[in-house]
Amino acid sequence: MKKVITYGSFDLFHEGHYRLLKRAKELGDYLIVGVTTEQYDRLRGKLNVEEPLLTRVENIKKTGLADEIIIEDHPGQKEEDIVKYGIDIFTVGSDWTGAFDYLKGKCQVVYLERTKDISSTMLREKLHPIIRLGVVGTGRIANRFVAETKFVSGIESKSVYNPHKESSVVFAERYGLNAYYEEYERFLDEVDAVYIASPHEFHYSYTKAALLHGRHVLCEKPLVFSKRQAEELYETARERRLVLMEALKTAYCPGFEKLCQVVESGVIGEVCDVEACFTRLTAAGSRERTDAKYGGGFTEFGSHTMLPILRFMGTDYKDVQFQSILDEQGVDLYTKANFVYERGMATSKSGVGVKSEGQLVIAGTKGYVLARSPWWLTKYFEVRYEDPAKIDRYEVPFYGDGLRYEVKDFAVQINKGELDNGKFGAKESIALAGVMERFMGLRDV
Repeated sequence: MKKVITYGSFDLFHEGHYRLLKRAKELGDYLIVGVTTEQYDRLRGKLNVEEPLLTRVENIKKTGLADEIIIEDHPGQKEEDIVKYGIDIFTVGSDWTGAFDYLKGKCQVVYLERTKDISSTMLREKLHPIIRLGVVGTGRIANRFVAETKFVSGIESKSVYNPHKESSVVFAERYGLNAYYEEYERFLDEVDAVYIASPHEFHYSYTKAALLHGRHVLCEKPLVFSKRQAEELYETARERRLVLMEALKTAYCPGFEKLCQVVESGVIGEVCDVEACFTRLTAAGSRERTDAKYGGGFTEFGSHTMLPILRFMGTDYKDVQFQSILDEQGVDLYTKANFVYERGMATSKSGVGVKSEGQLVIAGTKGYVLARSPWWLTKYFEVRYEDPAKIDRYEVPFYGDGLRYEVKDFAVQINKGELDNGKFGAKESIALAGVMERFMGLRDV
């Protein structure tokens, strides 16, 4: 008897799940299905699973395809189960291709092609339908983004748009997406929401077109380069009851969220100064180093460093001044932005050709917060006081590269009909665009 095993959360059971189980069953004589617990899903970084374990198990039973159902609750269990049950074939969907090759020494590993254009009719009516997400752009961040969406329930990357057909074809095949488009309107017709990861200068036009088409938008930072454009886009979103969210991933990570809670609790007193640094030595031929108008340190990383400044010092700064080190083409290799507030100050440091210590310091009247590099992937921070022996330490789990957290919040906002959020909402996004506009104005002088 040939034994087959597969695993999954099987949250919001739908036709795609059913077809995968059916094909898994056809691989052998006896099918074992492992269903993950909520705790294990959280441990491996899978977010916002909606249904409890017993419901998900019951949905598997109803298919009549599983000869045996087991519970997966810890790392390494797959190897244990393969030996324990005498498994011949391990199988999962093709979106995990390569991830389980390490099991090939124990049994045959089969990656089943995922079902395209799955129906959501098998979802229980009281639950939200799956959000069909389209990806705009096929660059580095888009590749990481699609991989991260697998860890968020209720939303799936379905298609990709790129005006250059060759790039979209390769991208769609790599990630098993339903379709690729080189016409933006046709692309928008087939999705509920879009993630925009195009070059910076196209963010405004792609976002506006998507909103006018009735689609929710998650757009990479910086959203736009002018305050007027940002105000226009958020007003358009409000009028159409759509979610518009700037994809500043740090704002949505649990570690930074915890840091905000600590600071806003008043434990360090009144915040008087914020210093944030994000630098990376990028390749000389990269977009960041060759695009004199939209490249450079501040447009690339300034959004990250302005996040804690706008969050803790507010959006009503009195003045902001920039000092930059430029290369021969006028690209800023390193930029300091110095903010002046009524009762405080702040400094943003960002660079693509100069390296500095990437830490975040939030100074208050009773103490200060120190988050060491890379603070934008906040996993650990400290609260320090006048007494050097007194240090409060905080450590928060962090999974992947952070993109799954912004995807989760995006999906939650859509499902709840919340048009703004308290982590990095319209007010902060518009203020950030205003600072970008002032910086870009210096380039035009």
